Amino acid sequence: MSATYRPRRSALYMPASNARALEKARSLACDVVILDLEDAVAPDAKETARSAAAKAVWDGGYGNRELVIRVNRLDTPWGIDDVHAAAAAGPAAILLPKVEGPAEVEHLALEMDKAGARPDVRIWCMIETPRGFLRIEDIAFAHNRLGCLVMGFADLVKDLRAEDTPDRAPLAYAMSRAVMTARAAGLDILDGMYPDFRDIAGLEAQAVQARQFGFDGKTLIHPGQIDTVNAVFAPSAEAVAHARAVVAAFTAARAAGKGVATLDGVMVESLHAEVAQRLVDIADAIAARG
Repeated sequence: MSATYRPRRSALYMPASNARALEKARSLACDVVILDLEDAVAPDAKETARSAAAKAVWDGGYGNRELVIRVNRLDTPWGIDDVHAAAAAGPAAILLPKVEGPAEVEHLALEMDKAGARPDVRIWCMIETPRGFLRIEDIAFAHNRLGCLVMGFADLVKDLRAEDTPDRAPLAYAMSRAVMTARAAGLDILDGMYPDFRDIAGLEAQAVQARQFGFDGKTLIHPGQIDTVNAVFAPSAEAVAHARAVVAAFTAARAAGKGVATLDGVMVESLHAEVAQRLVDIADAIAARG
């Protein structure tokens, strides 16, 4: 896992129409930069933003940050051209907003192929509407390019006419179902953004909740949110040390022909060793980022 695991603790939306934002993103500590052509860009700036996003990918300079381009929906006047430009530039992924069914994923994949997208350019899907959540299983298994699900809980709360409570109790079903679907499909999954970028305590509490549910990271709207979210989704030094001990104990037991091990009086089975190894791989991958 250590050779393939990619930290996606923090995924920062940056409007592609803002040249200063694109430049600043080259020095930020986020794991993912999402070059946004959709919500953050006014209609009269869509084409300029599209060119700027493609140029940013071509020019590089983002180090080991994962670059993702969020395009407009394919049924808008800009969507198809967005996809063709993004596919030609070759980001790590193309993020499609407000996905409500597998046909949209298949359409995106077809347009990517038409534009000559590399096989390793993945599809990320935003799930933001009741219809999208009700069909999330079909979406998750729609195409082998799919790599990540991204939650848009703000839109979902609005559409549900639910209350936006601090504990997100009205979203518990959607959060659990989304994580279960992602794991069944072998996908990563990112929690939605926290809109009050001045409220760091609220952000931290929501990020901890997302981690407890099983999310891999969280989307962000402001650079000031990065450090908090990175810390929440990174394993602690104590947890990593214990995980290394678990892996070592189980490896030694296996070498001795035993099926289980003991560590500090606690039995260690293969499932414990697997969980511990994943945590170690996460820590190693984060450390390798510098």
